[in-house]
Amino acid sequence: MGVHGVPGAYGRTPGGQGDRFPGFDVLSQVETWDMVTAGVVLGRLSPPPPLRFFTIAEEAVGRVLVDQLLDQRGEPRVPVLEMIDARLAEARTDGWHYADMPEDGQAWRDSLRALGADAEARFGRGFPHLDWARQGELIGAVQELGDGRWHGLPAAHVWSLWTRYAASAFYSHPWAWNEIGFGGPAYPRGYRNLGVDRREPWEVPDAHPYRDPLSATVADGGSHRHP
Repeated sequence: MGVHGVPGAYGRTPGGQGDRFPGFDVLSQVETWDMVTAGVVLGRLSPPPPLRFFTIAEEAVGRVLVDQLLDQRGEPRVPVLEMIDARLAEARTDGWHYADMPEDGQAWRDSLRALGADAEARFGRGFPHLDWARQGELIGAVQELGDGRWHGLPAAHVWSLWTRYAASAFYSHPWAWNEIGFGGPAYPRGYRNLGVDRREPWEVPDAHPYRDPLSATVADGGSHRHP
């Protein structure tokens, strides 16, 4: 049994990727966190609740989109879409949105519908039914438009919407922290060994410090997440 009744919680990384910080496990520090913080973090390991914001059709496109953005191809997967769905259902946005974009919830609906339309127009199939490379091609095309328009929306701002929400959700999860060697909440424990290449006793050195994190993109079949 894993942490507080969560099976297999220790040492997990998204898709089993974790060669940058071998043996690191942020949950080994759970006893150093205050009870409220521990409760919040451990709650993220619980099975996600049913979706409340996205429709079934939007879920099908959105799940592929966030998996593509984060290169989540294997298990376990951080439940990114569920976390985005909860934020939108509860109107927990960033507190602002671009003047030339709808509010975030509507912008998500519009952009997911647009991805579906692109898939039908270009390949004659629904977006979730395309292979990984073609899905990535359609997503990458939005990024490549830059300051151009995409289905009446500013492509750069759509890209910002997607990546802000996806990255915020992904990197709030302990499995992602294991992947990047992040030690989790510093309160109330704090840090003593400050400075370049100085680590706490529980930290693990980067096994691949010179690996380029931007060595591939969604459009060429790679990922924007290469820890």
